[in-house]
Amino acid sequence: MMRTRTPAHLRTRTTAHPRTRAPAHLRTRAPLIAAVCVLALAIAASAQDADKAERTLNNSCQSCHDLRRIQVQAMDEGGWTKTVTTMIDKGAKIAKDDVPVLVDYLVENHGPLPDGAGKSIVLNTCTQCHDLKRIRLGRRSPEEWEETLFSMLNEGAQLTDEEFATVHVYLSRHFGIN
Repeated sequence: MMRTRTPAHLRTRTTAHPRTRAPAHLRTRAPLIAAVCVLALAIAASAQDADKAERTLNNSCQSCHDLRRIQVQAMDEGGWTKTVTTMIDKGAKIAKDDVPVLVDYLVENHGPLPDGAGKSIVLNTCTQCHDLKRIRLGRRSPEEWEETLFSMLNEGAQLTDEEFATVHVYLSRHFGIN
């Protein structure tokens, strides 16, 4: 019995043609590229949520309160949720779907601080120019906090020598480099 060979154009390929496969360096980096794309989409969504939350804050909260009242609260998620719910009960116009986004924004930007001497100084002085997120993320050595505080004095922060020492210890202890 004679065997016949199937013409090449009719054969089924089990692997991609070498010219149609992605180069090896792209195949090995594909998971990394996919992860970067997912991260970029998450960051974009987070930025959109922050914009939406800030608009809600400006339109709904600041129609009755100035920002200063919000800046000095330093509440956790439960505290902000209770406050937002109370404000809705009093007539604030906030869509139900916007509440979690607003609360997340408030916690991130005006969230809790550790208790201790210096907390009230941070709330009453530092938040006149900075949100709490910036303060919480500003990890510095005691020397760097001292330099930062001197810079803030030069910018117009009103601190007595006693307050300076108290807030310096507070920031160094709670927001230092570990």
